[in-house]
Amino acid sequence: MLKIFIQFAAVTAAAAAAVVNLHPGFGKSPGKMEQRRFDSLPNRQNGQFVNDTPLHRKLNPCDASSLIKDSLKRKEHRGPSHLIPVAASEWEQEDSITWLGHSAFYLNIAGVKMLLDPMFGPAPAPMPFLAGKRYTGSLLGKITELPEIDVVLLTHDHYDHLDYRSIRRLKEKVRRFVVPLGVGAHLRYWGVNAERISELNWHESASEQDITLTLTPSRHFSGRGVRNRNQTLWGGWVIASDNAKVYASGDGGYGEHFQTLGKQYGPFDLTLMEGGQYDDRWKSVHMRPEEAVQAHKDVCGNKLLLAHWAGFTLAFHSWEEPIERALHAAEQENVTLLTPEVGRTVPIHGAVSQQLRWWQKGNCENKKQM
Repeated sequence: MLKIFIQFAAVTAAAAAAVVNLHPGFGKSPGKMEQRRFDSLPNRQNGQFVNDTPLHRKLNPCDASSLIKDSLKRKEHRGPSHLIPVAASEWEQEDSITWLGHSAFYLNIAGVKMLLDPMFGPAPAPMPFLAGKRYTGSLLGKITELPEIDVVLLTHDHYDHLDYRSIRRLKEKVRRFVVPLGVGAHLRYWGVNAERISELNWHESASEQDITLTLTPSRHFSGRGVRNRNQTLWGGWVIASDNAKVYASGDGGYGEHFQTLGKQYGPFDLTLMEGGQYDDRWKSVHMRPEEAVQAHKDVCGNKLLLAHWAGFTLAFHSWEEPIERALHAAEQENVTLLTPEVGRTVPIHGAVSQQLRWWQKGNCENKKQM
């Protein structure tokens, strides 16, 4: 799995030079007292958080060999040939969502302004040279455009979702962070005051004005290196007001838990389903586009927005394959799939306007080279 390869490369580089070992981008694991408190929880075993359904993630020799071969192949079509343009955003539009590429979203629901997995950095690694470039280029400058943020929600601590540079630039304009258990250790290490951080276990909720924020299970894992695997929790989010309800799956493989979540928390006006950076060799922790469409149906969603694509190359498929496969599956299943450009603000309610297949050749206005 490329994400694991990136983590391995990051840790190897850190071991090679003491100065790199001190780089704050690696984050900080929860302390021993926190770990002991976590150990009494039902989703914790042998000092690690665990999934409701055990995962089979160990690569066999054939898989490991094929991964090495695939990694050495030419990367043609795995990323766009030009920078993806970023549309102008409408931050003040109520009951709306703005996709910022990959799994980063800005939500304005009932006037509460939220960011989900605000990874604005140039690359999914503690140091940019360790990973491929963002398809839009760095979005760190876009942080200055943002209004004051009421809540930042995080799904887990992987580099493509939790970014040191982004948090450092955001922290002074964010009132509160609501995160899975243990993720607060990274934030505190990066200068976020502990009083502004709420940490939740699965099915626990926090309130923000008229919004209820509930952390839900997903089939995934956590860690920013090879020695701190699953020390922090992962999950998805239910974001609910009286007038709008959104479900964000977070990263994770397909499973029966989606039907359970639909019965417990659905229906949803909008779902944000992970459906990119997939491969049969890591299907237990990342959904394929067709599974994302099925998961949307399982949780009783109305509109669907595909996440985890058009940001970074973390798998071997072409960069536009996820949305094309999702569109085909959505048409077959009579699902409304939104396809906004990166940066475009769309309403959660109401009719869907005509959508441009902006990722196709000829629809990209920005011709700046990657």
